[in-house]
This record gives sequence, structure tokens and C-alpha cells, in this order.
Amino acid sequence: MNTPERPVASPCVNICALDEADICTGCQRTVEEITRWGRMSNDERRVVLGVCHERAKASGLVWMIPSKS
Repeated sequence: MNTPERPVASPCVNICALDEADICTGCQRTVEEITRWGRMSNDERRVVLGVCHERAKASGLVWMIPSKS
């Protein structure tokens, strides 16, 4: 029997402030991504998390990325 997959957790870090591009400075999601999160599938959420990570890297917010060992 397959156990249902748990929902992918929100990247919210309770630092809710939008920058000039309407991207949250805490989680790096757009307003649309934030409002749609509860209705997204896990696959959609994983895509958004990847985009958020890329936004964080581009803005210099990610300074250390763990190596894949």
C-alpha cells in the first residue's frame, strides 16, 4: 500500500516584505506564488522552490551551497 506523499512545506521564514519587483525578501516567492501555494501540487511546489533558490543565488542571498557528497 502506498502512503500518500506529505505536502511540500512552505519556504516561508516569517520575513514578509516585498522588494521593488514584488518578490518576498524572506522566501523569494512572488505574490502569485505565495497566494497559489495552498492550491499547488507537490510538483508545482518543487518547481517554485527551485526558482526561489535561483532568485536567492542571483541576489546574493545564498552564500554557501552544500556540496553534493
